[in-house]
Amino acid sequence: MAHGGEFGQPVLLDIDGLEVKISNPDRPYFTARGETKLDLARYYQGVGPGIVRAVRERPCMLHRFPDGVAGPKVHQKRLPRGAPPWVETVRLHFPRYGLHADELCVTKLADVIWAVQMSTVEFHPWNSRRANTEKPDEWRIDLDPMPDAPFARVRLAAQVCRELLAELGAHGYPKTSGGRGLHIYVRIHPDHGFQDVRRAALAFAREVERRLPDDVTTTWWRKDRDPSAVFIDYNQNARDHTIASAWSVRGVPDGTVSTPFEWDELDAIDPRELTLATVPARFAKSGDPHASIDDIAHRLDTLLEWADRDGLPE
Repeated sequence: MAHGGEFGQPVLLDIDGLEVKISNPDRPYFTARGETKLDLARYYQGVGPGIVRAVRERPCMLHRFPDGVAGPKVHQKRLPRGAPPWVETVRLHFPRYGLHADELCVTKLADVIWAVQMSTVEFHPWNSRRANTEKPDEWRIDLDPMPDAPFARVRLAAQVCRELLAELGAHGYPKTSGGRGLHIYVRIHPDHGFQDVRRAALAFAREVERRLPDDVTTTWWRKDRDPSAVFIDYNQNARDHTIASAWSVRGVPDGTVSTPFEWDELDAIDPRELTLATVPARFAKSGDPHASIDDIAHRLDTLLEWADRDGLPE
């Protein structure tokens, strides 16, 4: 394991008037092209408004890679020690274990860059915000392809999700997962707890499955799923379940990014091309396709009626 000072002198970054020190800036983080810790910080600067919008005011778990993505991953719930006084937190309670955790609560870009200094690569926010952590304002549709599922099948599932959302009077905001899947986020009124949101998500997934019975599955046990199907992982809406945020780099050798895109890009989008090396230029040219995500929130009433109709457990 390398020791401090072996990867260059610290670099001081001015992030909107706040100074963030990046130590070991030349430490290699991504093995495919050799991007460094400083390259990662510069990436997040390049997509600053997007990453802040994606995680703002949300409890945020950090996936840290102290030795780069080829090394061990640390799942960090609690805020790492040594945070500047301007970094904010939100307290989460876990009654089953009698525990609590003060997680990072991003309110500005400097918080993100400081997390990078603490070796964070991936940002995994909750789908609720600090104002009421028990009432989600984000419904997440996670299209997770099984090993033999072609990406064309993921695209098809996404298109049917879009059509069904339109029938519900809702608009979804798609992004790549940074892997082989796609995510669609929908803003909802924070009127329901996690159990209701998960139940609504399952009712929606079941309807997509009915429309695409040969392509999509909601079967929970992996061993029972068609290996060429797309699993709609409704459980990502359960309490304390998180997935990588929009604009988050993933901890993989080529540094792919969970990248927002416009619906008219669906047929052409190639997740493998969206990396920390390519995405900042895309952001500079086209901005954030999720820029309007907070403008309108939707209700879950119809989906909960479907859940009752289908006899889904409370």
